[in-house]
Amino acid sequence: MKTKQITIFGATGLIGSLLLDLLIEDDTFTKIIIVTRRPFEKEHSKIEIHQINFSNPEEIENCIENSSVVFSAIGTTKAQVNGDKVAYRKIDFDITYNIARACKKKNVQSFLFISSSGANSSSSTFYMRLKGEIDDAVSNLNLNSAIILRPSLLIGKRTEFRFGEKIAQAIMPLFAFLFPKNLKPISGLFLAKAMLNISKKHFLGNRIIENHDLIIWSKRSFNF
Repeated sequence: MKTKQITIFGATGLIGSLLLDLLIEDDTFTKIIIVTRRPFEKEHSKIEIHQINFSNPEEIENCIENSSVVFSAIGTTKAQVNGDKVAYRKIDFDITYNIARACKKKNVQSFLFISSSGANSSSSTFYMRLKGEIDDAVSNLNLNSAIILRPSLLIGKRTEFRFGEKIAQAIMPLFAFLFPKNLKPISGLFLAKAMLNISKKHFLGNRIIENHDLIIWSKRSFNF
């Protein structure tokens, strides 16, 4: 059985772009709504592009109307916001939460979003605490299905240059066998495949998929 429509937020980033390629090739999905803050040039018969103001809840709601699944790969870095924690929170927390609330209002079947391994709202570090606060806030909305994905360091080619991450991507795979399962680096493609496969499983309620399970999910295959 095919689903008529899905929506992706963050299709210009590493994971979002990989996920989009997979969705295009998957016959399960007949219409893909791409929601972006800036012009998006990729063209395909399945794709419909919506360039919106992410601070406007009504525009977000319009983009997920009639979608059975909503994916979010929204995120930023300290470098992109010049170390401004308020700006960081507006992107990572506010946008994700607004998408989740729209999913609640529009009765979306499943919402999947990327968090981080180690996310904890009680953490002493800003990044992990923020990720944990996002996870808690979305979980408290009691959506039909909220899937929280917690990958470790993502390996893959990004559109923007991240010096520290570039070094880590080169070094960490060499020592991956020494790391606990939840800290092992994971390929961006594996995460995108996991998102695709998990979206077909029809989980109910809140579910957290930790780093060590994402690789397993990337190798599974499901049909609606």
